[in-house]
Amino acid sequence: MRHPEVLRPTDLAAYRPDKMGKSTIFASSRLLVGINAFEPGQAHELHAHHGMDKIYYVLEGEGVFLLAEAELTMRAGDLLIAPDGVPHGVRNTGAVRLAVLAVLAPGEHPR
Repeated sequence: MRHPEVLRPTDLAAYRPDKMGKSTIFASSRLLVGINAFEPGQAHELHAHHGMDKIYYVLEGEGVFLLAEAELTMRAGDLLIAPDGVPHGVRNTGAVRLAVLAVLAPGEHPR
């Protein structure tokens, strides 16, 4: 993929029958942009990134943002910011596919 380029993120979603699909749109040492694609019932369980902040933006579908202490309902147009070290995840609780734009900064895991 060349950049800059106008993209339709949902066209880049890679759905899988066995687990959440991931597609990388852009990666550098400063930024990682990707699509997390969920079939109904699929989840990306609680996890945390150390030295990275993460933004989730729901493109289509509905489900819940998983946090250490709560589950927050989400649908297309909603955004969640998970700062460095905050446990987070996503579960598709809907009857249709869920596509979530994921943005991480910095893009590479610290060594």
